[in-house]
Amino acid sequence: MKMMKISGKTRLAGLYGLPTGHSISPAMHTAAFAASDFDAVYLSFDIAPEELAASIQAIRTFQMVGVNVTMPYKREVIPYLDELSPEARLSGAVNTIVNRDQRLIGHNTDGIGFMRSLANEGINPIGKEMTVLGTGGAATAIIVQAALDGVKKIHVFNRQKPSFAAVGAKLREIGQQTHCQIELFDLADESKLAYCLGNSCLVVNATSLGMQPEDPLPLPAELLTENLAVMDLIYKPRQTKLLALAEAKGLKWGNGLGMLLYQGAAAFTLWTGKEMPLDVVRPLVV
Repeated sequence: MKMMKISGKTRLAGLYGLPTGHSISPAMHTAAFAASDFDAVYLSFDIAPEELAASIQAIRTFQMVGVNVTMPYKREVIPYLDELSPEARLSGAVNTIVNRDQRLIGHNTDGIGFMRSLANEGINPIGKEMTVLGTGGAATAIIVQAALDGVKKIHVFNRQKPSFAAVGAKLREIGQQTHCQIELFDLADESKLAYCLGNSCLVVNATSLGMQPEDPLPLPAELLTENLAVMDLIYKPRQTKLLALAEAKGLKWGNGLGMLLYQGAAAFTLWTGKEMPLDVVRPLVV
């Protein structure tokens, strides 16, 4: 692997979050910078809540290329930014900040990465219907990008909880602004789930069900019919029970590693104007 040489012109990029030690982003971007002859280094920074404002200002002060943002700051960074991309504004979350001539622009590349991972698996939901299980940050980013990219209709299912009505209102607002029909339903309504899956070309598990061996399937096995492709955002394990079932039924499927790779690639392009050298970076992810 080509090694990056530090010079007097080397710029800094990084990851802001708490904690950040588990992330593979430093390895990904350091390798990509070196392979692309882009004079920058990438470091991870554990940022305490009271340090967030000063840390955002440091992007300008030290003329950083930009940063990735991870939990718990994807929403908290927004007041400190100068501009938001359409997908960041609609999702209400930022995972990439670009320093463009001292103007800090917030992007959310999670949904972009997901849609690109679909293409890599030969799955195309554009102009069709899809179903999403879960309404967390990753699910919202996917819903927003799918709507922006031209998915016809998105059925979203989640457990009933105190925030259910507010989430439904937010999803309808996203739908109005993207001209996509988005509806929220109770995941316990199996007949509605069966109906929506019957009209969908893709189901996405964006819940945590599947991370533990004892977890049940996030939806009844008999609802995985031949018309469906299956994506699970979980990548530890790399093949969840849901994905093993999809494979056994001969369905197209993919896990969250593709989204992880391609969201990083989108951030890399925003910072550098270059395509990430995926042949170099992919082995670090998969």
